[in-house]
Amino acid sequence: MTVLQVLVKTKSFLGLLFSFVLAACSSTNNNAPVNLKAGLPVGAVLSLTGNANVYGQDQRLGLELAQAAFKPGSSMPLKLSIEDGGSDEAGAINAFNLLINQGTTALIGPTLSQQAFAASPIAQRRGVPVLAPSNTATGIPEIGSFISRVSAQSSVIAPLSVNKVMQLDPAIKRVAVFYANDDAYSTSETTIFQKAIKAKGLNTVTVQRTQLNDQDFLNQITSVLRAKPDLVVLSLQAVDGGNLIRQLRELGFKGRIVVGNGMNTPNIYPICQRFCDGILIAQAYSPELKTKENQAFVATHKAQQGGRVPAQLTAQAYTAYQVIAEAAQRLNKREPLKGMPLRQARLLLNKEILSGTYNTPLGKISFSRDGEVKQESFYVAEVQMNPDGQTGRFALLK
Repeated sequence: MTVLQVLVKTKSFLGLLFSFVLAACSSTNNNAPVNLKAGLPVGAVLSLTGNANVYGQDQRLGLELAQAAFKPGSSMPLKLSIEDGGSDEAGAINAFNLLINQGTTALIGPTLSQQAFAASPIAQRRGVPVLAPSNTATGIPEIGSFISRVSAQSSVIAPLSVNKVMQLDPAIKRVAVFYANDDAYSTSETTIFQKAIKAKGLNTVTVQRTQLNDQDFLNQITSVLRAKPDLVVLSLQAVDGGNLIRQLRELGFKGRIVVGNGMNTPNIYPICQRFCDGILIAQAYSPELKTKENQAFVATHKAQQGGRVPAQLTAQAYTAYQVIAEAAQRLNKREPLKGMPLRQARLLLNKEILSGTYNTPLGKISFSRDGEVKQESFYVAEVQMNPDGQTGRFALLK
Protein backbone atom coordinates (compact mmCIF):
# COMPACT_ATOMS: atom_id res chain seq x y z
CA MET A 1 0.00 0.00 0.00
CA THR A 2 1.38 3.42 -0.97
CA VAL A 3 1.70 6.36 1.41
CA LEU A 4 -1.07 8.12 -0.55
CA GLN A 5 -3.42 5.15 -0.10
CA VAL A 6 -2.71 5.11 3.62
CA LEU A 7 -3.47 8.83 3.89
CA VAL A 8 -6.71 8.45 1.93
CA LYS A 9 -7.86 5.55 4.06
CA THR A 10 -6.88 7.43 7.23
CA LYS A 11 -8.82 10.51 6.13
CA SER A 12 -11.89 8.42 5.33
CA PHE A 13 -11.67 6.62 8.67
CA LEU A 14 -11.33 9.86 10.62
CA GLY A 15 -14.30 11.34 8.74
CA LEU A 16 -16.47 8.35 9.58
CA LEU A 17 -15.25 8.34 13.19
CA PHE A 18 -16.13 12.03 13.54
CA SER A 19 -19.60 11.35 12.15
CA PHE A 20 -20.17 8.63 14.76
CA VAL A 21 -19.03 11.01 17.50
CA LEU A 22 -21.48 13.65 16.24
CA ALA A 23 -24.30 11.13 16.24
CA ALA A 24 -23.42 9.90 19.72
CA CYS A 25 -23.31 13.45 21.06
CA SER A 26 -26.72 14.37 19.66
CA SER A 27 -28.68 16.59 22.01
CA THR A 28 -31.88 16.17 20.00
CA ASN A 29 -34.74 14.49 21.83
CA ASN A 30 -36.80 12.81 19.14
CA ASN A 31 -39.77 12.65 21.49
CA ALA A 32 -39.70 16.40 22.19
CA PRO A 33 -42.02 18.63 20.12
CA VAL A 34 -40.68 19.83 16.80
CA ASN A 35 -39.28 23.36 17.15
CA LEU A 36 -41.54 25.69 15.13
CA LYS A 37 -40.40 29.02 16.57
CA ALA A 38 -38.97 30.23 13.25
CA GLY A 39 -40.78 27.80 10.97
CA LEU A 40 -40.52 24.11 10.20
CA PRO A 41 -36.78 23.30 10.29
CA VAL A 42 -35.46 21.94 7.00
CA GLY A 43 -31.80 21.46 6.12
CA ALA A 44 -29.92 21.47 2.82
CA VAL A 45 -26.46 20.00 2.22
CA LEU A 46 -24.84 21.47 -0.89
CA SER A 47 -21.36 21.30 -2.41
CA LEU A 48 -20.31 24.91 -1.93
CA THR A 49 -16.57 24.17 -1.89
CA GLY A 50 -14.37 21.74 -3.80
CA ASN A 51 -14.71 20.58 -7.40
CA ALA A 52 -18.49 20.17 -7.15
CA ASN A 53 -19.10 23.77 -6.06
CA VAL A 54 -20.14 24.53 -9.67
CA TYR A 55 -23.25 22.48 -8.92
CA GLY A 56 -23.78 23.75 -5.38
CA GLN A 57 -23.91 27.37 -6.51
CA ASP A 58 -26.69 26.54 -9.01
CA GLN A 59 -28.57 24.70 -6.27
CA ARG A 60 -28.24 27.45 -3.67
CA LEU A 61 -29.76 29.91 -6.14
CA GLY A 62 -32.70 27.54 -6.65
CA LEU A 63 -33.30 27.29 -2.91
CA GLU A 64 -33.13 31.05 -2.49
CA LEU A 65 -35.69 31.58 -5.24
CA ALA A 66 -37.96 28.94 -3.68
CA GLN A 67 -37.72 30.55 -0.24
CA ALA A 68 -38.98 33.81 -1.66
CA ALA A 69 -41.74 32.12 -3.66
CA PHE A 70 -43.19 29.90 -0.93
CA LYS A 71 -42.79 31.99 2.21
CA PRO A 72 -45.36 34.77 1.75
CA GLY A 73 -48.69 34.02 3.41
CA SER A 74 -47.66 30.52 4.45
CA SER A 75 -49.31 29.06 7.55
CA MET A 76 -46.33 26.71 7.94
CA PRO A 77 -43.19 28.44 6.58
CA LEU A 78 -39.94 26.54 6.31
CA LYS A 79 -36.83 27.55 8.24
CA LEU A 80 -34.04 26.57 5.85
CA SER A 81 -30.50 25.94 7.08
CA ILE A 82 -27.85 25.39 4.41
CA GLU A 83 -24.62 23.54 5.22
CA ASP A 84 -21.59 23.07 3.01
CA GLY A 85 -21.07 19.37 2.35
CA GLY A 86 -17.89 20.01 0.37
CA SER A 87 -17.27 17.66 -2.53
CA ASP A 88 -16.51 14.44 -0.65
CA GLU A 89 -18.25 11.86 1.49
CA ALA A 90 -16.87 13.05 4.83
CA GLY A 91 -18.18 16.57 4.27
CA ALA A 92 -21.68 15.33 3.47
CA ILE A 93 -21.70 12.93 6.43
CA ASN A 94 -20.71 15.66 8.86
CA ALA A 95 -23.27 18.12 7.47
CA PHE A 96 -26.06 15.53 7.62
CA ASN A 97 -25.27 14.70 11.23
CA LEU A 98 -25.07 18.37 12.20
CA LEU A 99 -28.48 19.21 10.72
CA ILE A 100 -30.16 16.06 12.03
CA ASN A 101 -28.83 16.75 15.51
CA GLN A 102 -30.21 20.29 15.31
CA GLY A 103 -33.72 18.87 14.89
CA THR A 104 -34.33 19.28 11.17
CA THR A 105 -37.48 17.56 9.93
CA ALA A 106 -36.23 16.95 6.36
CA LEU A 107 -33.07 17.26 4.31
CA ILE A 108 -32.37 18.39 0.74
CA GLY A 109 -29.18 16.99 -0.76
CA PRO A 110 -26.40 16.11 -0.89
CA THR A 111 -25.17 17.38 -4.24
CA LEU A 112 -23.30 14.28 -5.47
CA SER A 113 -24.48 10.69 -5.77
CA GLN A 114 -21.14 9.58 -4.30
CA GLN A 115 -21.95 11.62 -1.20
CA ALA A 116 -25.51 10.31 -1.06
CA PHE A 117 -24.41 6.69 -0.81
CA ALA A 118 -22.34 7.66 2.24
CA ALA A 119 -24.62 10.20 3.98
CA SER A 120 -28.21 9.26 3.17
CA PRO A 121 -28.03 5.94 5.10
CA ILE A 122 -27.48 8.04 8.24
CA ALA A 123 -30.76 9.88 7.65
CA GLN A 124 -32.47 6.58 6.89
CA ARG A 125 -31.34 5.06 10.21
CA ARG A 126 -32.50 8.15 12.10
CA GLY A 127 -35.85 8.43 10.33
CA VAL A 128 -35.26 11.75 8.57
CA PRO A 129 -36.74 12.34 5.08
CA VAL A 130 -34.18 13.14 2.37
CA LEU A 131 -35.17 14.67 -0.96
CA ALA A 132 -32.26 14.50 -3.41
CA PRO A 133 -32.19 17.28 -6.03
CA SER A 134 -29.27 16.00 -8.11
CA ASN A 135 -28.50 12.34 -7.32
CA THR A 136 -29.06 10.47 -10.60
CA ALA A 137 -27.09 7.27 -9.96
CA THR A 138 -28.86 3.93 -9.92
CA GLY A 139 -29.85 2.83 -6.40
CA ILE A 140 -30.43 6.15 -4.62
CA PRO A 141 -34.10 5.61 -3.59
CA GLU A 142 -33.23 2.01 -2.72
CA ILE A 143 -31.13 3.30 0.19
CA GLY A 144 -34.33 3.27 2.22
CA SER A 145 -37.90 4.35 2.75
CA PHE A 146 -36.93 7.90 3.84
CA ILE A 147 -34.90 8.60 0.67
CA SER A 148 -36.50 10.08 -2.46
CA ARG A 149 -35.37 12.29 -5.33
CA VAL A 150 -36.64 14.86 -7.82
CA SER A 151 -33.70 14.22 -10.16
CA ALA A 152 -34.60 11.69 -12.85
CA GLN A 153 -32.34 8.66 -12.84
CA SER A 154 -29.63 8.24 -15.46
CA SER A 155 -31.27 5.13 -16.90
CA VAL A 156 -34.13 7.33 -18.13
CA ILE A 157 -32.08 10.32 -19.26
CA ALA A 158 -28.78 9.11 -20.69
CA PRO A 159 -30.07 7.02 -23.65
CA LEU A 160 -32.00 10.02 -25.02
CA SER A 161 -28.83 11.83 -26.09
CA VAL A 162 -27.46 8.71 -27.79
CA ASN A 163 -30.73 8.39 -29.72
CA LYS A 164 -30.61 12.04 -30.72
CA VAL A 165 -27.01 12.04 -31.93
CA MET A 166 -27.81 9.06 -34.17
CA GLN A 167 -30.74 10.98 -35.65
CA LEU A 168 -28.43 13.90 -36.39
CA ASP A 169 -25.59 11.76 -37.76
CA PRO A 170 -26.66 8.24 -38.82
CA ALA A 171 -23.16 7.56 -40.21
CA ILE A 172 -21.71 7.21 -36.70
CA LYS A 173 -20.27 3.73 -36.20
CA ARG A 174 -17.32 3.96 -33.79
CA VAL A 175 -17.62 5.24 -30.22
CA ALA A 176 -15.06 6.07 -27.51
CA VAL A 177 -16.16 6.25 -23.88
CA PHE A 178 -14.71 8.16 -20.93
CA TYR A 179 -15.77 7.88 -17.30
CA ALA A 180 -14.37 8.65 -13.83
CA ASN A 181 -13.83 5.35 -12.07
CA ASP A 182 -13.73 6.93 -8.60
CA ASP A 183 -17.22 8.48 -8.77
CA ALA A 184 -20.54 6.69 -8.18
CA TYR A 185 -22.47 8.86 -10.63
CA SER A 186 -19.94 8.35 -13.42
CA THR A 187 -19.62 4.58 -13.00
CA SER A 188 -23.40 4.21 -12.87
CA GLU A 189 -24.09 6.42 -15.88
CA THR A 190 -21.37 4.96 -18.12
CA THR A 191 -22.93 1.51 -17.73
CA ILE A 192 -26.20 2.93 -19.01
CA PHE A 193 -24.49 4.80 -21.85
CA GLN A 194 -22.60 1.70 -22.93
CA LYS A 195 -25.80 -0.37 -23.00
CA ALA A 196 -27.47 2.31 -25.13
CA ILE A 197 -24.48 2.38 -27.50
CA LYS A 198 -24.63 -1.40 -27.88
CA ALA A 199 -28.39 -1.32 -28.42
CA LYS A 200 -27.83 1.02 -31.38
CA GLY A 201 -25.44 -1.49 -32.95
CA LEU A 202 -22.45 0.82 -32.54
CA ASN A 203 -18.89 -0.34 -31.96
CA THR A 204 -17.24 0.78 -28.72
CA VAL A 205 -13.62 1.07 -29.81
CA THR A 206 -12.14 2.09 -26.46
CA VAL A 207 -13.19 2.77 -22.85
CA GLN A 208 -10.96 5.23 -20.99
CA ARG A 209 -10.96 5.52 -17.20
CA THR A 210 -10.12 8.78 -15.47
CA GLN A 211 -10.40 10.21 -11.96
CA LEU A 212 -12.27 13.24 -10.68
CA ASN A 213 -9.17 15.27 -9.87
CA ASP A 214 -7.41 14.58 -13.19
CA GLN A 215 -6.41 17.66 -15.16
CA ASP A 216 -4.18 16.24 -17.88
CA PHE A 217 -5.78 13.69 -20.22
CA LEU A 218 -3.05 13.44 -22.87
CA ASN A 219 -2.48 9.69 -22.54
CA GLN A 220 -6.18 8.80 -22.67
CA ILE A 221 -6.89 11.19 -25.54
CA THR A 222 -3.94 9.84 -27.53
CA SER A 223 -5.38 6.33 -27.19
CA VAL A 224 -8.80 7.57 -28.27
CA LEU A 225 -7.50 9.40 -31.34
CA ARG A 226 -5.60 6.29 -32.35
CA ALA A 227 -8.91 4.35 -32.30
CA LYS A 228 -10.50 6.88 -34.70
CA PRO A 229 -14.01 7.20 -33.17
CA ASP A 230 -16.87 9.11 -34.77
CA LEU A 231 -18.43 9.84 -31.37
CA VAL A 232 -17.08 10.39 -27.86
CA VAL A 233 -19.38 9.81 -24.86
CA LEU A 234 -18.39 11.25 -21.47
CA SER A 235 -19.66 10.45 -17.97
CA LEU A 236 -17.68 13.04 -16.03
CA GLN A 237 -18.35 15.99 -13.76
CA ALA A 238 -18.16 19.63 -14.79
CA VAL A 239 -14.52 20.46 -14.06
CA ASP A 240 -12.81 17.30 -15.28
CA GLY A 241 -15.29 16.92 -18.14
CA GLY A 242 -14.82 20.51 -19.29
CA ASN A 243 -11.04 20.17 -19.24
CA LEU A 244 -11.18 16.88 -21.13
CA ILE A 245 -13.40 18.32 -23.88
CA ARG A 246 -11.10 21.32 -24.32
CA GLN A 247 -8.02 19.08 -24.60
CA LEU A 248 -9.83 16.62 -26.87
CA ARG A 249 -10.69 19.38 -29.34
CA GLU A 250 -7.26 21.02 -29.09
CA LEU A 251 -5.65 17.70 -29.98
CA GLY A 252 -7.75 17.40 -33.12
CA PHE A 253 -10.94 15.43 -32.45
CA LYS A 254 -13.65 16.76 -34.77
CA GLY A 255 -16.47 14.25 -34.22
CA ARG A 256 -19.61 14.43 -32.11
CA ILE A 257 -19.50 14.59 -28.31
CA VAL A 258 -22.27 13.44 -25.97
CA VAL A 259 -21.98 14.19 -22.25
CA GLY A 260 -23.89 13.05 -19.19
CA ASN A 261 -25.75 14.81 -16.41
CA GLY A 262 -22.54 15.76 -14.61
CA MET A 263 -21.97 18.50 -17.16
CA ASN A 264 -25.53 19.82 -17.03
CA THR A 265 -24.63 23.31 -15.83
CA PRO A 266 -23.72 26.63 -17.51
CA ASN A 267 -20.66 26.62 -15.25
CA ILE A 268 -18.92 24.42 -17.83
CA TYR A 269 -18.68 27.38 -20.23
CA PRO A 270 -15.58 29.01 -18.68
CA ILE A 271 -13.90 25.57 -18.49
CA CYS A 272 -14.21 24.16 -22.02
CA GLN A 273 -14.89 27.63 -23.43
CA ARG A 274 -15.47 27.75 -27.21
CA PHE A 275 -14.88 24.00 -27.34
CA CYS A 276 -18.14 23.43 -25.44
CA ASP A 277 -19.92 24.29 -28.68
CA GLY A 278 -21.88 21.42 -30.18
CA ILE A 279 -21.87 18.97 -27.29
CA LEU A 280 -25.16 17.13 -26.72
CA ILE A 281 -26.75 16.48 -23.36
CA ALA A 282 -30.10 15.10 -22.20
CA GLN A 283 -32.19 17.36 -19.99
CA ALA A 284 -34.76 16.80 -17.25
CA TYR A 285 -35.72 20.48 -17.35
CA SER A 286 -36.68 22.94 -20.08
CA PRO A 287 -36.90 26.70 -19.50
CA GLU A 288 -39.22 26.68 -22.53
CA LEU A 289 -41.87 24.54 -20.80
CA LYS A 290 -45.08 26.55 -21.09
CA THR A 291 -46.73 26.06 -17.71
CA LYS A 292 -47.58 28.88 -15.35
CA GLU A 293 -45.28 27.43 -12.67
CA ASN A 294 -42.27 27.29 -14.97
CA GLN A 295 -42.94 30.63 -16.63
CA ALA A 296 -43.15 32.33 -13.23
CA PHE A 297 -39.93 30.61 -12.14
CA VAL A 298 -38.08 31.60 -15.33
CA ALA A 299 -39.30 35.21 -15.10
CA THR A 300 -38.09 35.55 -11.50
CA HIS A 301 -34.76 33.94 -12.33
CA LYS A 302 -34.22 36.26 -15.31
CA ALA A 303 -35.10 39.31 -13.24
CA GLN A 304 -32.49 38.41 -10.62
CA GLN A 305 -29.81 36.99 -12.92
CA GLY A 306 -29.45 39.55 -15.67
CA GLY A 307 -31.76 37.84 -18.14
CA ARG A 308 -30.13 34.40 -17.90
CA VAL A 309 -32.41 31.36 -18.04
CA PRO A 310 -32.28 28.85 -15.15
CA ALA A 311 -30.01 25.82 -15.18
CA GLN A 312 -31.43 22.35 -14.61
CA LEU A 313 -29.83 22.06 -11.15
CA THR A 314 -31.38 25.37 -10.12
CA ALA A 315 -34.82 24.17 -11.20
CA GLN A 316 -34.40 20.83 -9.42
CA ALA A 317 -33.30 22.45 -6.15
CA TYR A 318 -36.26 24.84 -6.37
CA THR A 319 -38.53 21.85 -6.95
CA ALA A 320 -37.14 19.97 -3.94
CA TYR A 321 -37.92 22.94 -1.68
CA GLN A 322 -41.37 23.33 -3.26
CA VAL A 323 -42.24 19.68 -2.64
CA ILE A 324 -41.33 19.88 1.04
CA ALA A 325 -43.10 23.23 1.49
CA GLU A 326 -46.35 21.99 -0.09
CA ALA A 327 -46.21 18.67 1.75
CA ALA A 328 -45.69 20.49 5.06
CA GLN A 329 -48.70 22.73 4.36
CA ARG A 330 -50.97 19.78 3.64
CA LEU A 331 -49.77 17.84 6.65
CA ASN A 332 -50.14 20.78 9.01
CA LYS A 333 -53.67 21.44 7.79
CA ARG A 334 -54.70 17.84 8.43
CA GLU A 335 -52.59 17.12 11.52
CA PRO A 336 -51.21 20.29 13.17
CA LEU A 337 -47.46 20.08 13.68
CA LYS A 338 -47.51 22.25 16.79
CA GLY A 339 -46.67 20.04 19.77
CA MET A 340 -46.04 16.97 17.57
CA PRO A 341 -42.98 14.90 18.58
CA LEU A 342 -40.06 15.35 16.20
CA ARG A 343 -39.91 11.63 15.39
CA GLN A 344 -43.58 11.61 14.38
CA ALA A 345 -43.27 14.84 12.37
CA ARG A 346 -40.42 13.35 10.33
CA LEU A 347 -42.33 10.15 9.68
CA LEU A 348 -45.58 11.87 8.65
CA LEU A 349 -43.79 14.46 6.52
CA ASN A 350 -42.03 11.69 4.61
CA LYS A 351 -45.35 9.95 3.91
CA GLU A 352 -46.88 13.26 2.83
CA ILE A 353 -44.02 14.00 0.43
CA LEU A 354 -44.38 10.63 -1.28
CA SER A 355 -48.17 10.76 -1.52
CA GLY A 356 -48.45 14.14 -3.25
CA THR A 357 -48.60 15.41 -6.83
CA TYR A 358 -46.79 18.67 -7.55
CA ASN A 359 -46.93 21.24 -10.37
CA THR A 360 -43.30 22.38 -10.55
CA PRO A 361 -40.89 24.03 -12.99
CA LEU A 362 -40.03 20.48 -14.09
CA GLY A 363 -43.68 19.90 -14.96
CA LYS A 364 -46.11 17.73 -13.01
CA ILE A 365 -44.28 15.23 -10.83
CA SER A 366 -45.14 12.60 -8.25
CA PHE A 367 -43.30 9.73 -6.58
CA SER A 368 -43.32 5.97 -6.70
CA ARG A 369 -43.71 4.09 -3.42
CA ASP A 370 -39.93 3.74 -3.15
CA GLY A 371 -39.24 7.46 -3.68
CA GLU A 372 -38.41 7.52 -7.40
CA VAL A 373 -39.61 10.65 -9.18
CA LYS A 374 -42.31 10.25 -11.82
CA GLN A 375 -41.82 12.88 -14.50
CA GLU A 376 -43.51 13.27 -17.87
CA SER A 377 -41.18 15.24 -20.14
CA PHE A 378 -37.48 15.05 -21.02
CA TYR A 379 -35.35 16.80 -23.62
CA VAL A 380 -32.01 16.85 -25.43
CA ALA A 381 -30.03 20.06 -25.79
CA GLU A 382 -27.03 21.20 -27.78
CA VAL A 383 -24.62 23.68 -26.26
CA GLN A 384 -24.33 26.78 -28.44
CA MET A 385 -21.49 29.07 -27.40
CA ASN A 386 -21.48 32.81 -28.00
CA PRO A 387 -18.61 34.52 -29.89
CA ASP A 388 -16.97 35.53 -26.58
CA GLY A 389 -16.23 31.85 -25.87
CA GLN A 390 -17.29 32.33 -22.24
CA THR A 391 -21.08 32.33 -22.40
CA GLY A 392 -23.64 30.24 -24.21
CA ARG A 393 -26.91 28.38 -23.88
CA PHE A 394 -28.46 24.92 -23.88
CA ALA A 395 -30.52 24.99 -27.08
CA LEU A 396 -33.26 22.36 -27.08
CA LEU A 397 -33.34 20.07 -30.11
CA LYS A 398 -36.68 19.17 -31.63
